[in-house]
Amino acid sequence: MKSYSKKILNSLNLDIFKIISDASDDLKIDTYVVGGFVRDLIINKSVKKDIDIMCVGSGIDLAKAVQEKINPKAKVSIFKRYGTAMVTFNDYQVEFVGSRKESYSNDSRNPSVEAGDFMDDMLRRDFTINTLAIRLNKNKFGELVDTFGGLQDLEKKIIITPSEPNKTFSDDPLRMLRAIRFACQLGFNIDQKTKDSIVENSSRLNILSPERIADEINKILMCKNPSTGFKNLEKMELLKIIIPELIDLKGVEEVEGQTHKDNFYHTLEVVDNISKNTNNLWLRWAALLHDIGKAPTKKFDKTIGWTFHGHEYIGSKMVKNIFKRLSLPLNETLKYVQKIVMMSSRPIIISEDIVTDSAVRRLIYDSGDSMDDLLTLCEADITTKNLKKSLKYQNNFKIVRNKIKAVEERDSIRNFQPPITGEIIMDHFKISPCKEIGIIKEKIKNAILDGEILNDYDQAFDLMLKIGESIGLKDE
Repeated sequence: MKSYSKKILNSLNLDIFKIISDASDDLKIDTYVVGGFVRDLIINKSVKKDIDIMCVGSGIDLAKAVQEKINPKAKVSIFKRYGTAMVTFNDYQVEFVGSRKESYSNDSRNPSVEAGDFMDDMLRRDFTINTLAIRLNKNKFGELVDTFGGLQDLEKKIIITPSEPNKTFSDDPLRMLRAIRFACQLGFNIDQKTKDSIVENSSRLNILSPERIADEINKILMCKNPSTGFKNLEKMELLKIIIPELIDLKGVEEVEGQTHKDNFYHTLEVVDNISKNTNNLWLRWAALLHDIGKAPTKKFDKTIGWTFHGHEYIGSKMVKNIFKRLSLPLNETLKYVQKIVMMSSRPIIISEDIVTDSAVRRLIYDSGDSMDDLLTLCEADITTKNLKKSLKYQNNFKIVRNKIKAVEERDSIRNFQPPITGEIIMDHFKISPCKEIGIIKEKIKNAILDGEILNDYDQAFDLMLKIGESIGLKDE
């Protein structure tokens, strides 16, 4: 541990720790910095601006004493239900809590809490790597306390529970997801006994709120290589509870010597690919769900082999059910993900054919502001191991991107509004709102997108007159 002393002291060279140390000695209570701050400090990961402070006494009283030293006029944020308090200092959010021990009932992850000592508090923590604590009292300032071998497990890059794993996961099943998420974030392995326990307790996931589950899935999706997390979710039998639609993609079927790719592992490759190019959480969700419609649409045709006709449309409908199940946003975010899933094959089709201006105009119009994200997904969808094919597909998408840029600059199609409005049509033909107005507007829009006329008022007006005459409207 001595090798870490200098690093720890350097990291504690912040005014907030000196203030907490003084306040702790004034109150004569033992105080420690714990949690992710300590873990990340040891493994040379950028330490967070969120600092967890645990004291053997009242965390709320300590927070008040610290705030008094920082700014007596400012109020402490107190959360009585959880026995915690929050103090803000410069860019740091410092949460204070008293040491405690917990007991759980079988049907809830919300524990009964009572005051406890240092060891009680360490025992209630999820993994040994999160049981490291650094003393803040002056007489032992900066001393690392490692009760359960967390330092060794950090060095071994292993996720293991400080208590019996069955009790740990049965008490709070969210810890099963956290084990997988930490392994994915940190590039660690999960101890085999811990893995076996997650499988054994997987059904306990059902007592969790969908919001807590979704929060962990979001964090896995935002990892450098999310596939590691999703493979563990599948192996440890949690994914079939959370997103069974992904499990349905797993496996390869053979009929008359013809097979299809394993769409589950293909999907995970796509998610890893797209994660290299975007930190947009919802675009990563779109990548995760872009092929979910393939399981219900899979058919074997003796002439052409395996088909997945309409999987984009079916998949976009399935997205809503998944979002509802996980209490994910059902607003514009859902529409965005559905749109990307629905259109996920459009650029691919264009890239494989001769790229016409008309096809590009329609793609730009239909995708709108999602055009760049859609192309990012399609490029991530190239998972072939055939180098020649991969280079060909990548080059095709470069051609598509250049074509889109040229058409967009020339025709201003993205989010365009046809120059002839419903009001112009009603005013000219002296009619009230009716279906004929929609017919005229749709035909003008299609004529522009198909390149029959320019996105120009005069040309659109002339076409309006012709369409009106053809459907029996009198030119007033």
